[in-house]
Amino acid sequence: MFINRLRWAVIALIALATVINYIDRSALAVMWPGIAEDVGLDRSDYANIMSVFMISYAIGQGVFGGLFDKLGARIGFTLSIGVWSIATILHGIATTVTSFSIFRFLLGFSEAGNWPGATKVNAEWFPVKERALAQGIFNAGASIGSIIAPPLIAALYAFIGWEATFFVIGGVGLFWLVPWLYLYKGTPSESPLIAEAERQYILQGQQAEKDAAGGQEEYVPSYRQLLSHKQAWSVIAARFFIDPVWWLFVAWLPLYLNERFGFDVQQIGAFSWVPYVGAMVGALLGGYLSGRLIDKGWSVNRARRTVIGFGCLFMLPALLATIYADTATMAVTLIAFILFGFQVVIGNIQTLPSDYFSGKTVGSLAGLSGACAVFSVIVVTQLVPILSAGGNYSVVFGLAATFVPLCFISVLLGGKVKRVAKKGAR
Repeated sequence: MFINRLRWAVIALIALATVINYIDRSALAVMWPGIAEDVGLDRSDYANIMSVFMISYAIGQGVFGGLFDKLGARIGFTLSIGVWSIATILHGIATTVTSFSIFRFLLGFSEAGNWPGATKVNAEWFPVKERALAQGIFNAGASIGSIIAPPLIAALYAFIGWEATFFVIGGVGLFWLVPWLYLYKGTPSESPLIAEAERQYILQGQQAEKDAAGGQEEYVPSYRQLLSHKQAWSVIAARFFIDPVWWLFVAWLPLYLNERFGFDVQQIGAFSWVPYVGAMVGALLGGYLSGRLIDKGWSVNRARRTVIGFGCLFMLPALLATIYADTATMAVTLIAFILFGFQVVIGNIQTLPSDYFSGKTVGSLAGLSGACAVFSVIVVTQLVPILSAGGNYSVVFGLAATFVPLCFISVLLGGKVKRVAKKGAR
């Protein structure tokens, strides 16, 4: 039995995994006021637990990036989501900083596989003109998960408590494995479920990309060779500067609303999903715009840089304006603009590994850049309790604003967006 438009079904299923991913990782933040009161923890404990999560996330990005390149997406995603679902369930038996940190470490390590895995699948299943949209659909899963998580987690918390909530949401990820193992049988050239017309469309689109690169032999660099290219460092630096903006709100938005405006768990559930509507729109629009510009005859280089610049122009003034937000409504509206711009930017940055290198290297570069980005996120996570003493987050938002132009400069320093040739090759 053939499945029509299988490539879109595959990316939709990965987007669903990302929804689950963000529900699982957001649960601790949403329920933290109640959990902290129950087990006697404070905001410094929360920052430390989050830092443990981010350290493991950095390790997981590097490990899973190489693992996806070696074992393929079918096994890679099975391992990633299987382990993170079990880790989520284990949160329900945690009672101390140590136990929360152990389970959070396991969660961060395994959840990290979702991103290099999705980037690799994108490179293998889509021609270049569709990749930004496919990446946008996948990234929209993070936004949808963040929209669903606050009201869902708050409702489950109210009815069954925080321990049982972790059991329920962890179990959902294990059920995801059933359609994944049925649907994903390998790459387009291997899958028995793909119609021949779609297989040829994908393979011919990828061949056209190779032809545009001058018909050069496929270049699969080692890690050492990869890091000798400025294009790789451009992707790494761009992720290093831009990722803390997203994680600032993923990790601290519920606590910001609690400390700045006095919100409880139910009020957090009612408000903190709103900014992620902007993120979802940004993820889809950023991918659509890039593909549309390429369809209209723009080069990949011009399209990617233009859309990334557009997203940065949205983020920067909104971050600065958030410093002066004096109502919860104003704050979440401005944060929606910030996350809109972020998703426009990140969706196109995440396509750069597949623009620069072949599919056999994409997972490695995506994982390496994600791992390096986590270190800046850890630094910001540790700084937040210090810089936001008394619930004043102005300095934190100002710091985040400085990262935006640095990200765009990093993209420009990579040079023209085109396939990288092996050094010495003609």
